[in-house]
Amino acid sequence: MAPRYYALGDSMSIDDYAGGPGLGAASLLADDLGIELKLLARDGATSDDVVRRQLGQVAGRPALVTITMGGNDLLTAIVESPDKVPAAVEATAANYDATLATLAATGARIVVSTVYDPTDGTGDLSWAGLPDVDEGLALLHSMNAAIRAAAARHGAAVADLHGAFLGHGAQAGDITRSDSHPANRELWLCGHIEPNAWGAQAIRDTWRAALRG
Repeated sequence: MAPRYYALGDSMSIDDYAGGPGLGAASLLADDLGIELKLLARDGATSDDVVRRQLGQVAGRPALVTITMGGNDLLTAIVESPDKVPAAVEATAANYDATLATLAATGARIVVSTVYDPTDGTGDLSWAGLPDVDEGLALLHSMNAAIRAAAARHGAAVADLHGAFLGHGAQAGDITRSDSHPANRELWLCGHIEPNAWGAQAIRDTWRAALRG
């Protein structure tokens, strides 16, 4: 059986917002590595979805697994009630531990991804019609710290998408547009929070750097 790569998580991994089949981050990475891709990631998936719906589909001894999860947990909590955000961070951390414990047993190389900040460090979510969150940026940093800690416990590599995307969100242009290939290649998001073609390429590059590291 040919080596297989599983991509778990949310829309940071998929093709849809990057312009079509083969253009999302996971597809690009699989093409670069010459490896078979099983794309389990789904638009809107939370860390609960990864644990309950995606993880069980990982079969055998995969060569590689990438994970993008946590962002939708934060967004869901913000929409329901900003007071729920701290609990969402804790729940996501627990789901990372459960996911990585299962995947580590397969012997696969695993890359986890920090959650990027579409506000580019301002914390202003008014453009998305979302309420302010007290200590919102600190909670995002807590989420990313939890992801790093889980990776360290289970021997996974960390792709710092948070660091890579700073300056390429709301400060770079209009991230509310749906253009997958904007003329401004420094703008990496579309549809408010989704990686466009340039964002997908950046995710692929950050994953590759994590694998080399």
